[in-house]
Amino acid sequence: MLELKSVHKNFGGLQAVGNVSFAVTSGSIKAVIGPNGAGKTTLFNLIAGNLEVSSGRVVFQGKEIQGMKPHQVAALGMARTFQNIKLFHGMTALESVMVGRHVCSRAGFLAGMFHTPATWKEERAIREKAMELLELLEIAEFADTEATSLAFGQQRAVEMARALAMEPKLLLLDEPAAGLNIYETAEVARLITRIRDMGVTVLLVEHDMSLVMDISDEIVVLSFGQKIAEDVPTAIQQNPEVIKIYLGEDEEATA
Repeated sequence: MLELKSVHKNFGGLQAVGNVSFAVTSGSIKAVIGPNGAGKTTLFNLIAGNLEVSSGRVVFQGKEIQGMKPHQVAALGMARTFQNIKLFHGMTALESVMVGRHVCSRAGFLAGMFHTPATWKEERAIREKAMELLELLEIAEFADTEATSLAFGQQRAVEMARALAMEPKLLLLDEPAAGLNIYETAEVARLITRIRDMGVTVLLVEHDMSLVMDISDEIVVLSFGQKIAEDVPTAIQQNPEVIKIYLGEDEEATA
């Protein structure tokens, strides 16, 4: 589904991502973890086209996408959410999800301005699909509620539904559990698993290790922009380099 080949990103003399390579298998949940400043969100921005790759290749469904704009990458079947929730003020939850259907719509500016029958039909179809997604993520009762007034966990679900409205093959989730309590985090974990079961491949960045270990098929670990490990969750938990990064050196061993 996705392959990174020796991806580098430099900001002036600072290397934010260096020689990172890994693949994401179709139908899987893969997590990228690492301490703050490890380069996780930068890596997501390189994949989604929000940042330009300094060198290396990003291949999505067999097509090289480095250098493409975010809307071009989205049109190929990749959607994302953000670490800081980005919902439009003044829009209901339903309207927020409907926005995500823009890459699937056919009506142009003139057809929309003159309200042609085809435009009405498409508008109904978009609304129906958006409601289906709200029901799938169990937030349909908030369809007519302003999205930004919802609880934080519900806003996360709206943002996921908006991304799913694009009918992506690959969904990038940037810290979906950020700011959530234990109950909300468990709900997000369940939603991510449900999304995967719908046939959508998931790549996520996350700090909550319990969530990562519970739902991931594979994990990539970054430190200072470098990949230091890639394996299944049980192996990552026992990896000495990963333990060292998260827990530090044993003081007695280094005395």
